[in-house]
Amino acid sequence: MRTPVNRFPELGRVLPTSDLAGTAVSRPGRGREGAVVAAAFVICLLGGTVRVEDALTAPPLAAYLLALVSAAVLPARHRRPLAVLAATTAAGLAAQPLGLVLSPLVIAPALVAAYACTLHMPGERRAAGAVTLAGVALLAGSVPLAGDLSWQDASRIGSVPAAPLVAGLVGHAARTRRAYLAAVEERARRAEESRELEARRRVAEERVRIARELHDLVAHQITLANAQATVAAHFVDSRPEQTRVSLRELVETTGQALDELRATVGLLRQTGDTDTGVTEGPAPGLARLPDLLESFRRAGLEVTLREEGRARPLPPGVDLTAYRIVQEALTNVTKHASGRGTRVGLDWGGGRLTVTVTDDGGAPTGPPALSDRPPGYGLLGLRERATAVGGDLTAGPREEGGFLLTAHLPVPPVRDTATAEEGRTGHANDGTEGTA
Repeated sequence: MRTPVNRFPELGRVLPTSDLAGTAVSRPGRGREGAVVAAAFVICLLGGTVRVEDALTAPPLAAYLLALVSAAVLPARHRRPLAVLAATTAAGLAAQPLGLVLSPLVIAPALVAAYACTLHMPGERRAAGAVTLAGVALLAGSVPLAGDLSWQDASRIGSVPAAPLVAGLVGHAARTRRAYLAAVEERARRAEESRELEARRRVAEERVRIARELHDLVAHQITLANAQATVAAHFVDSRPEQTRVSLRELVETTGQALDELRATVGLLRQTGDTDTGVTEGPAPGLARLPDLLESFRRAGLEVTLREEGRARPLPPGVDLTAYRIVQEALTNVTKHASGRGTRVGLDWGGGRLTVTVTDDGGAPTGPPALSDRPPGYGLLGLRERATAVGGDLTAGPREEGGFLLTAHLPVPPVRDTATAEEGRTGHANDGTEGTA
């Protein structure tokens, strides 16, 4: 649906009138065209009734002939404005040789042609030059061929060349207005297209963000539940007590997954200020990293954490990204790695946070990993997350075996010691190490 032009009262750039040559110009209908031609014919014919002594007589045959020829070429003024202007001007110059008084009435068809020339002719300067040349020609043709020059002749000599110039100015004003309206309409159309493209882009970005959040949430919880179920199945005969523990943890994990999924879907269903009864909790961050590692340990993954440097507060987006990177990396280890030992590192040096997750690639020490699962979009989503907050992420196999994921995330400078200490809340002490 096109935006109304009155929504854009200010125009940044008005198209030059010369640009109208290649644009579609509205043509008058047949009824309007016929009315213009008929009016020009009648006015030209009435001009033939005027005599030099200002007497009025019936129009002679020459007046009919002149009016007919001048009006007959007017329908072509939209396609050939210069040719029509030349023809009507030549017909006006023939008035005195035919015994008619050259007046603005006689050259009425030439006035219509001058208006059309400045309105439709490509090139504003060319149109102005053509109309001026026509005015000069009519000025020369209005001089009496014989006799003295009277005041009445002088007034006619002045009005005849001025008439096409006035018609040309009116046509130029109409042309400028059409150019302005065309530019406003084009601006409105482009603005509408820009809004549609921006809306599509935002929808696409939102779909990617939602898909990424749901992937991180569901993949993590389902992978843990699958690993716990695998442990229970592995020890169902040899270690029944361990099986019962794994089943209890499985129930707890699936319950947490349902709660988080319900909360996430509830937030996505909110529109505007509508209250769905779901309360949005704080976004996860590195403060919840110990709980995250413990959940993987309960699933049978040996995880160690090492933190170096001085922790500092992180923006919410960077904090969430660091948490999701560790979560997705450990989920991939649980699903695909042959070994079960993994090291998580947090390095706060160099003005940035370096997150590393290393899989040792050793032989399995517990139940078999979920290595038969096909790869998904986890690493792609992690790279998108890191790039979105101004960081970068690399991942690939190590020469000594296993897999290494490294992410560099920006960290704001520490303003004072108190702020830095607040940022350390919930994190492990510098150089500490937790072992399963």
